[in-house]
Amino acid sequence: MEPAVLGGKLVSSLIGPLVRKLFVQDGPGAALVDRPVRLSALVSFRGEKRTLGEKEVHRLAERIVAQAVESPGEPPFPADEQAAVADALARRLLALGELEMEDVQAVRLGSTELARRLLRHAPPPVGLSTDAHAFLDSAAEWACLHILEFFTRRSSFVARTLVEQSRAQAELIAKVDELIARTPRPDARDTAFERRYLPYLADRHDHITIYGIDLRDSPDRWPLEVAYLSLEATIQDEWPRGPESAERPPATPGRLPAEEALTGGSRVLLRGDAGSGKTTLVQWLAVTAARDAGRIPFVLPLRTLVRTGPLPAPDGFLTAVSCPLTPPQGWAERVLAAGRGLLLVDGLDEIPATDRHGVRHWLRSLLAAYPGNAVLLTSRPTAVRPDWLGEEGFRELTLAPMRRAEVATFVRRWHEAARAPEYEQPLLDSLRTKRDLARLATNPLMCGLICALHRERRGYLPTGRKELYDAALTMLLARRDRERGMGAELGEEAQLELLQRLAYALVLSGRTEMDLDTAEGIVERCLPAIASASGDAATVLRALLLRSGLLRQPAEGVADFVHRTFQDYLGARYAVAEGHLDVLVSHADDTQWEDVIRMAVAQARPRERVSVLRRLLARDTPRLTLLALACLEHAAALDPGVRSEVEERAGALIPPRTKEDAKALAEAGPLVLELLPGPEGLTDEEAHGVTVTASLLGTEEPDAALAVLRRFRDHPDLDVRRQLVGTWGRFDAGVYAAEVLDHLDRTDLVLTCESAEQRATLARMRPWHRLHFRGEHRIEDILAAVPAPEAVTALTLSADPELTDLGALAPFRSLRALSVYDCPAAGGVEGLAELPLARFDCSNIAEVNGLRALRSLTRLSVNQRLPGTDLRQVLPVDAPLEFLHLDEYSIQDTRLRGLEHWTDLRTLSLGLLPAYLSADDWRRLGGLSEPAPLHLDIPELPGIRALRVYWALGTEDLSTLAARLPGLRSVSVATHLDLALSHVEALFPHARVALLQG
Repeated sequence: MEPAVLGGKLVSSLIGPLVRKLFVQDGPGAALVDRPVRLSALVSFRGEKRTLGEKEVHRLAERIVAQAVESPGEPPFPADEQAAVADALARRLLALGELEMEDVQAVRLGSTELARRLLRHAPPPVGLSTDAHAFLDSAAEWACLHILEFFTRRSSFVARTLVEQSRAQAELIAKVDELIARTPRPDARDTAFERRYLPYLADRHDHITIYGIDLRDSPDRWPLEVAYLSLEATIQDEWPRGPESAERPPATPGRLPAEEALTGGSRVLLRGDAGSGKTTLVQWLAVTAARDAGRIPFVLPLRTLVRTGPLPAPDGFLTAVSCPLTPPQGWAERVLAAGRGLLLVDGLDEIPATDRHGVRHWLRSLLAAYPGNAVLLTSRPTAVRPDWLGEEGFRELTLAPMRRAEVATFVRRWHEAARAPEYEQPLLDSLRTKRDLARLATNPLMCGLICALHRERRGYLPTGRKELYDAALTMLLARRDRERGMGAELGEEAQLELLQRLAYALVLSGRTEMDLDTAEGIVERCLPAIASASGDAATVLRALLLRSGLLRQPAEGVADFVHRTFQDYLGARYAVAEGHLDVLVSHADDTQWEDVIRMAVAQARPRERVSVLRRLLARDTPRLTLLALACLEHAAALDPGVRSEVEERAGALIPPRTKEDAKALAEAGPLVLELLPGPEGLTDEEAHGVTVTASLLGTEEPDAALAVLRRFRDHPDLDVRRQLVGTWGRFDAGVYAAEVLDHLDRTDLVLTCESAEQRATLARMRPWHRLHFRGEHRIEDILAAVPAPEAVTALTLSADPELTDLGALAPFRSLRALSVYDCPAAGGVEGLAELPLARFDCSNIAEVNGLRALRSLTRLSVNQRLPGTDLRQVLPVDAPLEFLHLDEYSIQDTRLRGLEHWTDLRTLSLGLLPAYLSADDWRRLGGLSEPAPLHLDIPELPGIRALRVYWALGTEDLSTLAARLPGLRSVSVATHLDLALSHVEALFPHARVALLQG
C-alpha cells in the first residue's frame, strides 16, 4: 500500500480522535511530577486509571480498518481478511501498554521506529496476505504519528524546547494532510507496468548491430555501454518559430554532444549521413531514459511503422514495434498526457517520399494532442528540405564527422568488445599513416567495417586496401539496406556505373563538388546503357543522393562524395575501364592525383601496372619514385623485374642515412610517411634519419608522423631520443607526451617547454630531471608544472621577460645546473646560494652581483659585462671553479685581473680573444717576460686541459697559446666558415682538435 493511498483512506480528522481515546487525559497536578511519565502509565486500558478495555481497543481498530476499506478506490487488501487485519491492528495498539520507555523518548524515536517497537511487542499475525501486511504496517505507522502528536500537545509536562518541536511536528502533519488532499492517487497498474517495460526496453536496445559485416570471427552485436561513442552535432541555425519556441533562447552556433540534442529543447530533427550513428544515438537515448526512469521512451522506427499500415495512435505504439508486453488500457495516452513521453522516431529517409508528408501530419496531430513531450526525428540530410518541421517548433541539428580522437576511441572499444587487443595498436598506426584509410574512418559504420576487415586479415590490412573499398561499396550500395529490411531501387552494379562516371568527372576537373545540373546531365547520358534504371535522370540522381550513402548534397544545388577516397577510387575504376591510364600518369606531378594513380594500379591488369610504374620511374624524381613504391602494395600481380627496379630505386632514398638525406626525403611530402620503416633492422644513423623525416612532416600530417615516431620511443640511441624530444612542439602536447615522451629513456635528455599547453602536460608526466622553459613563464607557473621540483637536477630558463627573482627557484632543492639566458628582468642571484649548484650560466640578465654567493660552483659561464675592475670583485672567490667562460664583453672592465686566484681552473674559454687585453694583463697571471712583437703573451698555465676559440676567422695566431698551455688535451674551434684546421692541429700535437660549425 503506497503511503499516499493510505493517507487518503485514513485522514487526520478520523484517526486523531480515535487514537486519543487510547490515552488517559491530563488531570490536575500532572505538571508537578518529578520524573517523566512512562507510556505504560498513560494508556487508558492499563493500570488504576483504566477506562478503556481490550474490547474497546478492538472496536477502535475495527473502525479504523472499516474506514479504510469503505473509502473510494482500490481496496487495500482482500475483503475476507478485514476481521483478521482489525485484530492484528488492535494487538499492536495494545502493545503500547508493554512499552516502558518515556514519552519524550517516544517522540525522539519518531513514528517509524515507534511502529517497529509495537511490531516487536505484539504477537505476529498469521495467514495474512502481502497486501494485508503492507496495510497493517502502514496503518500502525500512521497511528504512531498521531500518537506522537498527542504527546506533544500535553502541555503539563512539555519543556520549552519540546514545545518548539511540537509546533514543527504539527506543521509537518498539516502539510502532509494538505499534500494528501491535493495529490491524486496514482494508478498502481501503470506503475507496475512501467517497472517491467523500462528494463525490457533498456535490455532490447543495449546492443549495437553492425550491418553488412559477416566476416569470420567478427562481432556483429556488442553492448551499447561498451561501444557507444559520444559524437557531436552541429547546430544549423536558430530555433525555428513554432508553438513551443516563444520562450526558447537562440541556439549558439557550434557543436554539442549529440546525446544532449534534446537538452533545452523538446523537439529536434537530427540529420546525418549513412552510418553516421543516428540509430545508435536513438538507442542510447532510449536506454539512458529507461534507466533514469525520467521520461518514458518510445522507439519508433518509421520503416517498421509504415509496413504495418497506418501510423499508430499512442495505444498502438508498442504493438507496432512488436513489444511482447501488454500495457494497461490507456497507459500510453496517460503517459503522453502528463508530458512524460520521449518519442524517438527513427529513419525518415528510410520510407518512400510519398509517405513523408503523412509522417509530418501524424507528428503534428500527436504534438497538438499531447504537448510537452520530447521528440527526436532522424533523417539523412537530403531526405526533406530545411525547416521541414520549423512551424512545429523543431530545432535542426546535423551529426558531425568523427574527429581523430573519436576514431581512436571507437577503435579501442571495438577491439575491447571483440576481445582482440593485439590488433588495436597496429590499426591505430595504420589509420594515422594511411591517409586514404583515415579519410574513410569518419563515422561509426566505416570505422566498424575497417576494424572487422583488419581483424579478418590478421592485422595485415594494407594488402587488402582494394578489398576494403569493395566491401565498403557493397555494404553501402546494397547489403546495408537489404539487411535492414529495405528494398533497393537500383542494383549495385547500376549504382557503381553511375557513381564512377560522376567521380571521374570530378577527378578530371580537379574539384570535389559539382552542380546538380551537371550531375544530372552525366546521369542522363549514362541511363540508356543501364537496363535496370527506371525513371528520368532527376529521379535516379535523387535516389543516389538519398540511398547510396556515397553521394550527398552538402548545399543547395551541389553534389559531392561523402569521402574524397571514394571519389578517387571510383574515378580510378572508370579510368582503368576506359583505358585512360595515360591521362592519370600525365598528372602524376600533382599531389591531388596520387591516390587516384595508386587506386588505378590496384585495379589495372598486370601489363597496365607495368606501364604505369615504368613511366613513373622514367621521370626520375624522388617523389614519383616513392609514388611508384607506394603503388606496389596495391599490385598483387606484377612483373618481378619491375618490382625489383622500383624497390631498388626507392631503397636509395629510404631509409635516409644522414640528416641531409632526411630533409631531402621530407620534401617528397606526406606520402613518405607510409613508407618509412623501422626501427627493426636499422642502424642508429638510419633510425635517426627516419625520425628527422617524420618530425619535419609533423606539421603537415601530425597523426601519420606521430605513428612513425612512436615506433622509436624505446630506441636507445641518444641522437634518436634527442630528436624525439626536440620535435614536441610540432604535435598536440598531450597526445605526443602520452604516445612518445613518457616512454623515453631520459638519460642525457632535456625537455623543452614553450607553451601553457606544454606546461599543463608536463604536470601530468612522470618527473623529468632536466628541463628547459623557453618564453614567457611566471615562476609560479613553472612550479605548478613541476609537481616534484626536488627531482630536477638541471634547469634552463631563456627568453623570459616575466622572470624576476631567481631566488624563487628555491623549491628546486636538488638543482645542480642552472642556465638563464635573455631574461632581462632576472636578478636575485644571491637567492640561489642554498642550492647545490655546481654549474651556472647566464647571459643578458638584470644583474650578476650575486655571483659571489654561489660558493659551490665548479663551472661558470658569463656572457655579459661584469661590474668592477677585478674578477675577484664579482666572481665567487670561494668556489672551486674548474671551468670558466667569459666572452669578450664580460671583461671589458675587469680584463683578466685576479684570474690567478682560481688555482683549480682547468678550462678557460674567452670567446673572441679581446684585442684590448694588453701584455700587462697577461703578465699579471704569471709575471712573464715581455711578449714578442705583435703577439699576446700569457704565463704558462699547465693546469688548463681544454681550450675553446669562438667565431674563428682562420687568421688567428694561436702559437703563443700553444707555448703557454702545455697541458691542453682538447681544442675546439667554433666558426660559421668552412675552415681547414691543419695549422691548429700542428700547433697542438697532443690535443684533440675539433671544428664546431653553426
